[in-house]
Parts: sequence; C-alpha cells; structure tokens
Amino acid sequence: MSIDYYEVLGVDRSASASEIKKAYRKLAMKYHPDRNPDDKKAEDNFKACTEAYEVLSDQRKKEIYDTYGHDGLKNSGYSGPGSAEDIFSSFGDIFGDLFGFGGGGRARARRDGPIPGNDLRYDVEISFMDAVHGTSKEVQLTRKDTCWTCEGTGNRPGSQRQTCPSCNGRGQVVRSQGFFQMSSTCPQCHGEGTIITDPCNDCHGMGLVEKTKKVALKIPAGVDTGARMRLRGEGEGGRRGGSSGDLYVVIHVVEHEFFKRDGDTIYCKFPIPMVKAALGATVEVPTIYGKKSLKVPAGSQSGTLFTIRGEGVTNLRGHGKGDMVVELQVLTPTNLCEEQKKVLKEFDTLCEQHGQHKDEEGFFKKLFNEVMGRN
Repeated sequence: MSIDYYEVLGVDRSASASEIKKAYRKLAMKYHPDRNPDDKKAEDNFKACTEAYEVLSDQRKKEIYDTYGHDGLKNSGYSGPGSAEDIFSSFGDIFGDLFGFGGGGRARARRDGPIPGNDLRYDVEISFMDAVHGTSKEVQLTRKDTCWTCEGTGNRPGSQRQTCPSCNGRGQVVRSQGFFQMSSTCPQCHGEGTIITDPCNDCHGMGLVEKTKKVALKIPAGVDTGARMRLRGEGEGGRRGGSSGDLYVVIHVVEHEFFKRDGDTIYCKFPIPMVKAALGATVEVPTIYGKKSLKVPAGSQSGTLFTIRGEGVTNLRGHGKGDMVVELQVLTPTNLCEEQKKVLKEFDTLCEQHGQHKDEEGFFKKLFNEVMGRN
C-alpha cells in the first residue's frame, strides 16, 4: 500500500523546505542502521523517510506528488531512492552533518594542487592625533613563509610526492557497515591522496618556514577604532605554487584627554572665565589643526555650543572635513582675596538694584508653588 510522504515525515502539506529537511534529519538520526544494527524495522523506516524526503525536497517531484499522487510519480519515471549508495550520493551533505562522513562513491577532492596561504590579522594601537592626521609605521611580524629551498612543495629538491598506499590516491578510505559503504578522510595523507617520502631539510616537509619581516604601514588620515587595512600578499606564504595570503591590520585609537570624536566631528569643552563670558571676548580655542579664534558673545552661559566649520576630521571617502563643536564651561572664580569679594558684593548689589535677580526669584517661586501644589 502506498505511503503518505507527509505522514511519514510528520509534517503538514504546507510545510516549508526547511521544515521538511529538519523533519528528515531527525528521523534519519533515529532510524539510521548504524544506530540500529540488525533491526529490519528501523531499516525499513529509514528507507521510507528517505524516499519521502527525496520526493518532497524536489520541487518538481513534490508538485507531481501533490497533484497526481504515487501514480503520477511512477508515470514520470520515478522508482524510489534506489540503493544505499544512491541514498548517500543524493543526501551526502545531510549525512555528513549528522555522522561526520560523506557518501560512498563521492571521494573528497584531492588537494595536490597549489595551496594559497592563510590570511593574517595584526592589531595596531595609534594615538588620537595620528588617527586624525594619518601616519606611517613599521611593524615587525613573525609568520610562516614559503620555503624557497623546496619552493613550498615540502619535498627535498629532486624528489616528488608519492601516491598514498592507504587510499591509493583517492584521499578517502571506504568501510562497509550493514548495507552501507561509508568513506572518511584517509588518516595517512589527510585527504591529499599523496604523501611526502623524502622531506625538505629546511621545512621538514611542511612547505613553510617561520620568518620575521618588517612591514611598512601607511595609515591614512581619518581612520578610527575598528578600521581595517588590507595588505595583499603580506599574509602567510603559499605552498606548491599557491599565492600568499593577505594581512589585515586592525586599528585601535587611544582616546584624547581634551578632544572627543563622533564620526568626522570633533567635540571639546572649553573653559572660559566668568567675566569674559559675561562681557564677551575673543578667545583662542585649540583644534586638531592648531589654534582658532572664537568670538564669545556677552552673556554666554555654560553649555552654550559653538560650531567651527571645517575643523573636524578628514573624511576617508573624500567628502572633505567635518566640523568642530565647542561647548563653553564658565568658570566660577575661587580663592578670592578680600578686594575681589568686595567688588563682587558690590556687583551683586547693583544687580539687585537693576532688577536682575527678579527672573531668578520668579523661577524659584514658580517651582516652589508647583511642588507645594502637589503635596
């Protein structure tokens, strides 16, 4: 009697492809013959869920099955998943995930050609000013480089790699278990299919030797923490004619005690004496490029912001320079002498006579009334 593929996998007819695959993986794990040796029922269940998955995971077969059922599949030429070898050939990726081996009959690609070198990472710390202005640095790296005695082959000059006797050059060894044939990476050649029988004296067959090299870094203006620079060919050396990897330099910028940065904008807090803030003044403000004159209007308060155009960081994408935002911090004088205290008291009296304290009194009276009204 024909089986209902959706019922076998335990999914609805509206199930997505990922849901169908997830259901099959779970059942394949449960009924796999390796986990149920000599269990004919488990073997039949395994074949049934595999057949269901083969149909429902194929959009064309699924449409035929949904429309015409099993008869439609037969008329289209489908006759089931076939042998165990066919099962692994079709779904080797799933079984590889579940059990750690690929399908029988599908040998892993041999790695006897050029092998490119690995990419490397180097973290460098620079000052705030070096980041905004750009700088040049020379760093010393210890890395694995191509052995030029054997040109990265690992063989003694004049000798060649030999076919691996364990796998006969396939890179995999096959073992039988139940009605399955399973393949795994050859433990002797590690999947390469060949072995070194006469290794190079300098690299001992690795094709790489450890070397120390100085690398020049040209850090552009405008970089910030997290920026990456790619230096092509400065990574680990290649083997058997493979190209060298790349070096990725990751920037870390030390914070500045006065300037803060957000993108291309520079921020700073500038202290100004109370008298200059009250009377107004032109002051010299430090920027990342030097001093800049800033006109402070009379009566300026702490927290007042001033923007100086073009005094920010150079944009890495060539969009010019950002701005600088200056926040005033009005300084209250301390350690006053008697004469200064006398002058300030006279100033306070004059303010009172001119009604300049009324705004403050009105504010606090309003606040007091609001608080009392809520109690």
